[in-house]
Amino acid sequence: MTNSIEDIEDANCILIIGSNTFEQHPLIARKVVRAKEKGAKIIVVDPRKTITAKNADLFLQINPGTNVALINGLMNVIIKEGLIDEEFIKNRTKGFEDLKKVVEKYTPEYVSKICNISPELIIKAGKMYGSAERSSILYCMGVTQFTHGVDAVKALCNLAMITGNIGKRGTGVNPLRGQNNVQGACDLGALPDVFPGYQKVNIAYEKFEDLWGVELNNESGLTIPEMIEKAGKEIKCLYIMGENPMVSDPDINHVEKALKSLDFLIVQDIFLTETAQLADVVLPAACWAEKDGTFTNTERRVQKINKAVNPPGEALEDWIIIKKLAEKMGYKELFNYNSPRDVFEEIRKVTPQYAGITYERLGVDGIQWPCPDENHKGTPILYTEKFLTPDGLGNIFPVEYKEPDELPDKEYPFFLTTGRIIFHFHTGTMTRKCEHITNEINEGFIEINLEDAKKLGIKNNDLVKVSSRRGEVIVKARITEDIKKGVVFMPFHFAETPVNKLTNPALDPNCKIPEFKVCAVKIEKI
Repeated sequence: MTNSIEDIEDANCILIIGSNTFEQHPLIARKVVRAKEKGAKIIVVDPRKTITAKNADLFLQINPGTNVALINGLMNVIIKEGLIDEEFIKNRTKGFEDLKKVVEKYTPEYVSKICNISPELIIKAGKMYGSAERSSILYCMGVTQFTHGVDAVKALCNLAMITGNIGKRGTGVNPLRGQNNVQGACDLGALPDVFPGYQKVNIAYEKFEDLWGVELNNESGLTIPEMIEKAGKEIKCLYIMGENPMVSDPDINHVEKALKSLDFLIVQDIFLTETAQLADVVLPAACWAEKDGTFTNTERRVQKINKAVNPPGEALEDWIIIKKLAEKMGYKELFNYNSPRDVFEEIRKVTPQYAGITYERLGVDGIQWPCPDENHKGTPILYTEKFLTPDGLGNIFPVEYKEPDELPDKEYPFFLTTGRIIFHFHTGTMTRKCEHITNEINEGFIEINLEDAKKLGIKNNDLVKVSSRRGEVIVKARITEDIKKGVVFMPFHFAETPVNKLTNPALDPNCKIPEFKVCAVKIEKI
């Protein structure tokens, strides 16, 4: 997030796109509610009329995969209506004239045909966002999990920059992370092309060779989908830690075949997940309440966690497991950590954004990076004076709308989109073992529009077969007016009705994220 969670309530307008914030980030949703109570206008963009959409002042129920067209349409309206921040564009950015040329064709009438919403809604949304003194953007995986997800994020950044909604309270481009320490994992190098602190592997490798006293590969590694694709071929062994691709990855039939073709599979987790059941060796790990360390949340806040109870049985904290493995492999001197604090001291040493953060300074509230030295208070808002570019200017990157990799046709006439529900977390590894939660819901479903259901002869709770070009799933139907006609929705928490048997493994060419949020399916009553 460029901004902080707390200053969301200072926004005069909040654009929520590709995020069911009220179900998936309820504490952040409280800030949205407070902003609304202060008079802020809420715009929600989603193919489903979620609980978030029902709390909006303006709801744009677009076709899945058309985010880029819509955002370009909003900028077309804002430029035409003279709602740009000319001073911010002139002094803080470059590339506006190119953007202006690109979005010129994205008139409300043109965009309405792509998104399947009225031109009037696009005009109203553009004016609402552009005329507000402080506008904030909240987005989640309904923006990123497409073959053009990077383009959509660039478009949102363009929107914020041309209206001057960067670098002050109540504004910004604010991704809401899908899990509690995704930000921290990325910060510390859990990406294939960077070391900790987003230092590029091909540039910073010598620095880390000197630090660790070993020779390092200076080429970028593979993303998860690329690893699965090469499993059993170039890759003979996988070590999977805290991940459950047998439920969470697209085209699960292919995933299962890939994992079974490995010479050796190691899974480190707190329960025997669907993926762990395929492993040659399972390493039992401690859960969040059974270890010390730090998490970094969605607003870049580094927070200390303290062990509440000891791990059960033979389970160990993750860092201890990794240390023991390293010692077995001959790296005892290099992994000479005796506590999580020792690990964190190295994090501070190699990660510029964390340099000024110490255990003592974290306290209860934590500190937001970047925090370059121990006298620095942390950074609640990024880019208040300049961007992190050589000339300090924000780069405006015009992007064109591209269709999703797979669209409905005669054989597979429906858009399928996937997501989460309020009662369960990710692949259900933890929440589906909690009786109070499973009493609420413990099975999958497919949401079908009322008119579509009538044509198919499907009633509420009927069993239906949902098929794509990759597989099929039998699941109960949930008939509703809250989903767009021609679109169906399934949550991905339930291994018994694995929606990711259906989803498309096509990747964004830039970040290699799969297109979870749209594929073509057919539905048959059983």
